Amino acid sequence: MSDAVATALREGVETPAYVYDLAEVRANQARLRAALPERCGHYYSLKANPHPHLLAALREGGARAEVCSPGELDAALAAGWPAHTLLYNGPGKRDADLVRALRLGVREFSVDSPHALDRLDAAARAESVRARCLLRINDDQPEPGQGLTMTGVTSQFGADVAWVLAEPTRFGDREHVEVVGLHLYMGTNLAGVDDLLAQFGRSLATAAKLRAEGFRVDVLDLGGGFGAPFGRAGGAVDLTGLREGLHDLLDEHAPGWRGGGPEVVFESGRYLVGTAGSLVTAVLDVKRSHGRDVVVLESGINHLGGMSGLRRLPPLNPTLVHPAAAVDAPVTPTVVTGPLCTPLDTWSRAAPLPPLRPGDLLAVPNVGAYGLSASLLAFLGHPCPAEAVVDGDRVVHTSRLALTRVPN
Repeated sequence: MSDAVATALREGVETPAYVYDLAEVRANQARLRAALPERCGHYYSLKANPHPHLLAALREGGARAEVCSPGELDAALAAGWPAHTLLYNGPGKRDADLVRALRLGVREFSVDSPHALDRLDAAARAESVRARCLLRINDDQPEPGQGLTMTGVTSQFGADVAWVLAEPTRFGDREHVEVVGLHLYMGTNLAGVDDLLAQFGRSLATAAKLRAEGFRVDVLDLGGGFGAPFGRAGGAVDLTGLREGLHDLLDEHAPGWRGGGPEVVFESGRYLVGTAGSLVTAVLDVKRSHGRDVVVLESGINHLGGMSGLRRLPPLNPTLVHPAAAVDAPVTPTVVTGPLCTPLDTWSRAAPLPPLRPGDLLAVPNVGAYGLSASLLAFLGHPCPAEAVVDGDRVVHTSRLALTRVPN
């Protein structure tokens, strides 16, 4: 049981509850900053977890914010990031959302096509402002080792290199939009430094090719992919050696980066907050069915598991939190389900668990990223779990999302 979970339970946080550890967020951010070259910035991707207290801690630690929806934009502004420092990303942006973002002061966007450039230009013209954008590039092929490949394949993300080189004028400036750099994000959740360096090396080589063809590269966003475990024990990827490797790659492919150009930035969500969250949930029922042990929990795919529909969720093997005496008991493969009225609500069909009783508590570790906000909260209408933020030895905030229908 983590110290943060112990603190939350000691202070009476009701289950089910997500428990977030601000000390772990700060430690992860310090590790990432130490692993990046000294002149490089980093964005926090709000899609990983938009909780206000996590956002505030990351902003205070020097992260910028990367958003890709009106809701994330509002969350970033509420957390204190100035609008002009945000990067508005995403392959599909409604005209109304572009206008609103510009009206609120956002000036930097990532765009994926000539049509996206035209729409941003029209929105900027309507607001009588000028915007800057990064042209997102879909590289020729993916690098191995990616948890989720986003470029190098047929994708909604970015413009293919061949297309950009064949029709360069279609990807140039507009009357109200300057194309100031490139955005290359090849994949997520890479398992180690060698995989990260291979990805960044390929992206830098592609950027150098486009720069040689006359494309402006004042800003170079190399994305992220910094890995962390999900729903299982362990720590974030060891980044030892990344800084030195990036120095070599940047010296080779982006000369001048040490002295003012281009500005190089990275993005991270999972690495920064993934290991900072646990879901604690109680056992509601225990039984035998067709010769197998089955436990029913008060949390299921409605509280953790929305990404399973996207084939991104592995079987979850929860850790027993209480009673402590049961931790050393012999374990047996156990079917772990939630309370929903569907057979799809199954976390694991063979979790190694000791004998359980109703009322025992289980914890799923390392779900600070893509946990509550990536789940099926509205499905079947069960209450949302609490969210408890722990800082040191005390709970500093608790809240619970409310699912209500608001009339027009």
